Amino acid sequence: ATGLVGSELVSQCHEKGYAVNYLTTNKSKIVSKSNYQGYFWNPDTSEIDKDCLKGVSVIINLAGASISKRWTDNYKKVILNSRINSLELLKSALQKSINHTVTSIISASAIGIYPDSLSNYYTEDEKRIDDSFLGEVVTSWENKVDEFESLGLTVSKVRIGLVMSDKGGALPQMAKPIKFFVGAAFGSGEQWQSWIHISDLAGIFLHIAKYELEGIYNAVAPNPVTNSKLIKEIAKNLERPLLLLNIPKFVMHIILGDMAYILFASQRVSSKKIEEEGYFFNYSNICHALADIYDKQRECVDAKSKITKEFVS
Repeated sequence: ATGLVGSELVSQCHEKGYAVNYLTTNKSKIVSKSNYQGYFWNPDTSEIDKDCLKGVSVIINLAGASISKRWTDNYKKVILNSRINSLELLKSALQKSINHTVTSIISASAIGIYPDSLSNYYTEDEKRIDDSFLGEVVTSWENKVDEFESLGLTVSKVRIGLVMSDKGGALPQMAKPIKFFVGAAFGSGEQWQSWIHISDLAGIFLHIAKYELEGIYNAVAPNPVTNSKLIKEIAKNLERPLLLLNIPKFVMHIILGDMAYILFASQRVSSKKIEEEGYFFNYSNICHALADIYDKQRECVDAKSKITKEFVS
């Protein structure tokens, strides 16, 4: 609840009148209010305040180390273990709490489970898994969440795309070189980026909670864009030119190591399932999303066709 997505979730929960209990590994971040109560936990040492489950009906799990750090062999273990250990500790706490009121768990997941492809369009029914470190992580993550079904809970998994926010995540990192006139697309620039505005991401979690939805849901906006188009749209909002040629894969691999994979992987992912469950996106195209984030009055309608810019490349 203190990270990027958690903070937005708490804000929207309070707007709707929902009280929030949250877990933190940092004791200095524990707050005690009538609608916002913090509790300490440490998944690495299996320590958790058992009172955290009091009055709780839905668990939203966002725990997991950032993937936006260099993937050394040791850090790869941190990425995986932080996701598995946190879920194991939550499961153990539920098993030990005889009178808990929890009925469902909604866990973050990632679209990184889908195979890298320039042509495929992925729905939640896709059975193939990306042959990569991320594919392995997400598979283990989701399998661990499924164990909560044995406790009688409704289980939902939210496969999150590229989160658009100026407060953290990928966007500030993508915008930084553009601000200093050294921005460029990665590789061919043709790889698909299935993105989502931070507000819609929190909205999807709460929609799933409200309507007690079960299963896997993609948390991506209806209109993915290519990396080249995304970089151009960011540059427009920052009012900066793109002066450089595209950055070759080998250059980023030298700089970032294995982590460079996430810059070049292509996943074009469908949002149809959550829309069919009644979720309405506030930001369905990248032009409107970035205009909101950067507080710009942008024209998001094609001057010739008068049609809102949607699928762009």
